[in-house]
Amino acid sequence: MNRSPLLAVAAAALLLGASACSSPAPSAPVASEPVTITFSSYNYGTQGAAGTGTQALLDRFAELHPEITVVPQGVPTAEVLTKAKADVAAGNAPDVVQIGYSKLAEAFETLPVQSLEHIAGDAWDAHVEGINKALVETGRNDGEIAALPYTISIPTVFYNADLFEAAGLDAEDPPTTIDEVRESAEAITAAGHHGVYFGIVDAGKSDYLTQSVIDSVGGSTVDDDGNVAVDSDEAIAGIEAIQSLTTDGLQPAVGLQDALASFSSGGLGMLVVSTAVSGTLQQAAEGNFELRTSRFPSIGKGEAKPTFSGAGLMVLSDDAAKQRAAWELISFLTSAEGYTMITEGIGYLPLREDIVEDPAYLRDYFEENTLLVPPMEQLASVSPYRSFTGPNANQAVVVLQDEAIEPIVLRGADASTTLSAAAARIRELTAE
Repeated sequence: MNRSPLLAVAAAALLLGASACSSPAPSAPVASEPVTITFSSYNYGTQGAAGTGTQALLDRFAELHPEITVVPQGVPTAEVLTKAKADVAAGNAPDVVQIGYSKLAEAFETLPVQSLEHIAGDAWDAHVEGINKALVETGRNDGEIAALPYTISIPTVFYNADLFEAAGLDAEDPPTTIDEVRESAEAITAAGHHGVYFGIVDAGKSDYLTQSVIDSVGGSTVDDDGNVAVDSDEAIAGIEAIQSLTTDGLQPAVGLQDALASFSSGGLGMLVVSTAVSGTLQQAAEGNFELRTSRFPSIGKGEAKPTFSGAGLMVLSDDAAKQRAAWELISFLTSAEGYTMITEGIGYLPLREDIVEDPAYLRDYFEENTLLVPPMEQLASVSPYRSFTGPNANQAVVVLQDEAIEPIVLRGADASTTLSAAAARIRELTAE
């Protein structure tokens, strides 16, 4: 099979920040005695590809490790940190937790996170070799890695090629700027459908798309000195650009789940959201309409700067046997096979560069499935996720999303005054 030029570019983008290879790594030794561990996951038990993909991972792990019983616990995305903190306080902490990046900073401050480097021992270096190095570093806490990247995505434009053609648009030439998005949305709306939806009001209380918009206009939610900057001129301009799509009737003023349902049923032209839903959208589109993707659009004068979303895996147990079993689970989920199953079954991006073109893993998949190629190509320009500081970091994100982004984008609130009020509250929270 010939090497795809697009695939080559995507692989090169993945290689940025990655180590040299991702050969199978030895694991830390596990006691021969049976052991049971709990796994708190916001993907487990959900409808669609995320739920079925997670179950497939757990089933495969059970085949490989019959001596380890994993008891999964499904927890809503917005509640995973709160639930973990409550369980810790009650003396019933989960052994392994899937923590979203918007909650990671507070998790490090408030949960009894363990060093994965210490637990893995001699198996550590070989295992992380080949995983995107920059993403591995996001899990560093007190000098050691305490969370490994598990499910990673960046926002992309999913679009209905049939609606593009019906509106007189060229589906082969999708929009690459916010102005072009607006023009396409106007044509689709005029043809009787909803034009576009930016999933910036995230039910999971994540601000990855908020950051992507603000970063793309030259701003930041947190500046280089660690100061809260959600009320900067750039931030206001970025959020106003998304708000105007709603006020001009090009974007429905609904929640993300309603927008996903509209797109899945063929009633929405463009959906700008995490690649994590690609598996679910593929299932919905099959036999109904042609689903395609394009890069996250530029919003300001410079390049688009999407940031990543997703989650890391951390261990909370202080029991040695459970820690070893937990490492076996984490090392499988972040192995070449694990990342392959996550990409094929759910739609997250592969985090080991060489599995993209390895026929034993993802080469055939990417030859046939191109939805993830545009966001993979854009990995080279991804902005780092920026966290608020302190033990109230997650609450600060909730304030930003609930008290600023939602009323501005969906209800027409004044962007300047609303972001200023939210910024003042966030500064209070992060100063505590």
